Amino acid sequence: MLCTLCPRRCSVDRSHSRGFCGLGTDLRIARIAPHLWEEPPISGTRGTGAVFFSGCTLRCAFCQNGEISHRNAGRDFSPRSLADSLKRLEDLGVHTISFITGTPFVPGILEALSLYRPALPLVWNSSGYESIDTLKRLEGVIDVYLPDLKHFSPRMGALCAKAPDYFEAASQALPEMCRQTGLPMYNEEGIMTRGTLVRHLILPSLTGESMKLLTWIRDTLPAGTPVSLMRQYLPCNDVQIPALQRRITEKEYIRVLTHMEALGLPGFLQEAEAASADFVPVFNRDESFV
Repeated sequence: MLCTLCPRRCSVDRSHSRGFCGLGTDLRIARIAPHLWEEPPISGTRGTGAVFFSGCTLRCAFCQNGEISHRNAGRDFSPRSLADSLKRLEDLGVHTISFITGTPFVPGILEALSLYRPALPLVWNSSGYESIDTLKRLEGVIDVYLPDLKHFSPRMGALCAKAPDYFEAASQALPEMCRQTGLPMYNEEGIMTRGTLVRHLILPSLTGESMKLLTWIRDTLPAGTPVSLMRQYLPCNDVQIPALQRRITEKEYIRVLTHMEALGLPGFLQEAEAASADFVPVFNRDESFV
């Protein structure tokens, strides 16, 4: 199969060669375990059953998970072994199951879910850099979309993520996610059972981009679509872009937050303490897998 799963559409046969993501066809996974640090309607009190896939369709210069996203650290799984792990996560009592950066592995994930589908909301935790064709393969399977919305201008998409077409792709993908899920629905524990929740990470020196993205959400996505405004940025992965070699300031955060409030966007805010390496999961160790 020639791979066209992400907007890069490398069209390589990943069983014999490698495209941009550098991945083969086996499911490569760096962590399968309960995770407590997502938004409240995803993690709740017992966590989400997080499946962190290796590799990524972006190359974010500052990625806090560079070990797995850039260098593809992880272990190979079959669809059967992933299905067995999903059952173990469910048995641990998590609220949801989260597939994190799973785009390069959509065929294998769908096969795993055909073998065992947990009776829990399934969350697609994504960079937002998705193709419509791939999203349509997930329709009726994924209950909750949790996309990032990272960059507005082609220049910043190219500089920060090696994707000048980032916003072009994401601005088509997010409305498709909202179309599939409709407005958010929650159960009695406050866990999202359907819907799309958009994340935006504020970057240092780029508050203008943040404000343009929030305005786009207000003007484009269905009213009531929640936004998670994140202030957890840390200069990770030996980032070489000078402007990104510091944390955001309180002034930068307040500027973006004030704009979000003026737009009337509902959602979630992050505490300043989230900007800590303590919240980065442990990957590719024995204790990383249930």
